[in-house]
Amino acid sequence: QLQLVESGGGLVQPGGSLNLSCSTSGLTFRNEPISWARQPPGKGMEYVAGISSSGHFTLYEDSAKGRFMISRDNAKNTLYLQMNKIQSDDTAMYFCTTNWRPLPPRSEGDASWGQGTQVTVSA
Repeated sequence: QLQLVESGGGLVQPGGSLNLSCSTSGLTFRNEPISWARQPPGKGMEYVAGISSSGHFTLYEDSAKGRFMISRDNAKNTLYLQMNKIQSDDTAMYFCTTNWRPLPPRSEGDASWGQGTQVTVSA
């Protein structure tokens, strides 16, 4: 059974950093491209970044370029998102997903999405 569990969110000041993690099980992680997405309060789901199964190819939305870095550890079945120079509009629920851009709608109980980890940016 596919399971994605995000962690590492929290309250952070503008300009600060966070490192999100997504622990996975129920899939052959090393064979799967995987992504981060986010949903700001009151807004729709946004694609953030994706990484190929090997980790050699990465894709970033413009809002993440130069500030965020996606990576993976295939030995640990874990995905990461290093967030630097965090801005107020980075406030969102961040999701790990086995979907790629363009993202399909996220529905409750859809195992291709984790439950999310909240990132709140405030001074």
